[in-house]
Amino acid sequence: MAAIARWRRRIAFVLLGLVAAIGLYGAVACALVFWPANTGPVQQPPAIEAWVLSNGVHTDLVLPVRSAAVDWQQLFPLTDFRAVPADAEFVAIGWGDREFYLHTPTWADLTARRAAGALMGGNRALLHVSYLQRAQLRQGAYRLPLSAAQYARLVDHVRAALPSGRAIPIAGAHYDAQDAFYEAEGGYNLFETCNTWTGRGLRRAGVTVSRWTPFDFNVTWHLAPATP
Repeated sequence: MAAIARWRRRIAFVLLGLVAAIGLYGAVACALVFWPANTGPVQQPPAIEAWVLSNGVHTDLVLPVRSAAVDWQQLFPLTDFRAVPADAEFVAIGWGDREFYLHTPTWADLTARRAAGALMGGNRALLHVSYLQRAQLRQGAYRLPLSAAQYARLVDHVRAALPSGRAIPIAGAHYDAQDAFYEAEGGYNLFETCNTWTGRGLRRAGVTVSRWTPFDFNVTWHLAPATP
């Protein structure tokens, strides 16, 4: 009986420690919203129409298909996609866990094992790229006004996520006709999430954003939502 009591106390301490760690994780993320990076005055007027797109959990960078800085179709050619609309104006780019991306096309496909595997780390990352029409930005879109210099730094951030700067497609991996997956540098874990990748790019570009962005609200808090 004494041994059983000791094991119960140990399990209780482990569970208490887990709850405390989760609480600390969330508290730090929330607190950092109020201590953002890049809070100084804007040095240059916006020149690029760009967006952050959030589904409430995950964020993507949404960038114009063509600009003076880059033509994304040269890096992510349309032959890698099933059928990109002719009037696609933007490309959405997100970074995330390979297993989660490839096997969770909808939230209905999410399993506790797959979620735990992503958080524990160990899986390589992928880039998810989608060509979007303007009408697809109505929900969950946040304005990202960028100067030409800021945009160039954000482009460099995306390129740095590709192995040796090369876009290597994952054959046969698609959610729909407008998207494709590519090999990416790094690995997903509790402290390196899809949103920390987005936030790191925004900080590099000089956008006001939380200093650490594990959640989508850390990315979008200081951005203006799109008007209907």
